[in-house]
Amino acid sequence: MRGIQIKQYVKGPNELTVSDLPDPTPAKDQYLIGVHASATNFFDLLQIAGKYQHQPPLPWISGSEFAGVILSVPSSLPNNRKPKFAVGDKVFGASQGGYATKVAAREEMLKPVPKGWSFFEAAGLFVTAPTSYGALVTRAGVKEGDYVLVHAAAGGVGLAAVQIAKAFGATVIATAGTPHKLEVAKSFGADHAIDYTDPAWPELVKKLTPKGRGVDIVYDPVGMIDKSTKCIRWNGRLLVVGFAAGSIEKVAMNKVLLKNISIVGIHWGAYTLNEPEAIEPVWQGIFKLIEEGKFRGTVFTDKEFVGLESVPEALKALGSRGTWGKVVVKVPQEGQSKL
Repeated sequence: MRGIQIKQYVKGPNELTVSDLPDPTPAKDQYLIGVHASATNFFDLLQIAGKYQHQPPLPWISGSEFAGVILSVPSSLPNNRKPKFAVGDKVFGASQGGYATKVAAREEMLKPVPKGWSFFEAAGLFVTAPTSYGALVTRAGVKEGDYVLVHAAAGGVGLAAVQIAKAFGATVIATAGTPHKLEVAKSFGADHAIDYTDPAWPELVKKLTPKGRGVDIVYDPVGMIDKSTKCIRWNGRLLVVGFAAGSIEKVAMNKVLLKNISIVGIHWGAYTLNEPEAIEPVWQGIFKLIEEGKFRGTVFTDKEFVGLESVPEALKALGSRGTWGKVVVKVPQEGQSKL
């Protein structure tokens, strides 16, 4: 196979190279998948530089999110279970080694590609959709009539959050840092869009809510919880999704008391260890929204990235914050043309 192997940590994506490597040898409980599309994530940039909390022993293959076709099924599953997928099935999922033409993955890390979806669209679904659904539905109990503020609404998790909140009957106020990103958020269903580089954004948000009461839920993957306390209503929920701005916030706790608000975390990746029974209902909810036409792929389409050789450029684009949604690389199978 071909893949991007990390033999030593690199300073940036420019140093990544594609090489011919042995095919992965799946463990007895793993599938082998032919990768047709691979999605980029911010943690890929951290991992190749040795700065992520999960660092495999060197050498390893970078990337994690993908979509493709089952090439072989597990030889043995716990309790003599039969494999859920068959050779030839189209799947998406996550497993270390996504920037390659083949990857091995366990069954719980794979889902069927939704009907009518391309590999390109499905590759970016595995991390963002359940993070946003788990946050808004499982943790914050979003419901019809709620006003939901989504920060960085044109990002991968942001566009998922916009669609999920709308599907549950909420009014969505989106924030982003450029006019183009604000337009993208609106094209995915946001009712209002506000530039968060304007220092007055909390006041602008409040003015959009009934009688200026503030929003019911704030979805924050950036690190804007403290300022968001200015535009949240009594009994509101502040969702801590991530810290894309780079620094970990500190919040004065008197604000939490005075407004009777809840600060709620979502660590979707830790559900497998701590609350595995909560995972399947989230995916059932996502697939239901897809079937009802209320959730579509959030893949960046302003520029196309084709072939593993374009992964460095895709990661650079992701790191520059110039993109929206999920940046996905199309991976032609060996012997296929890039055209």
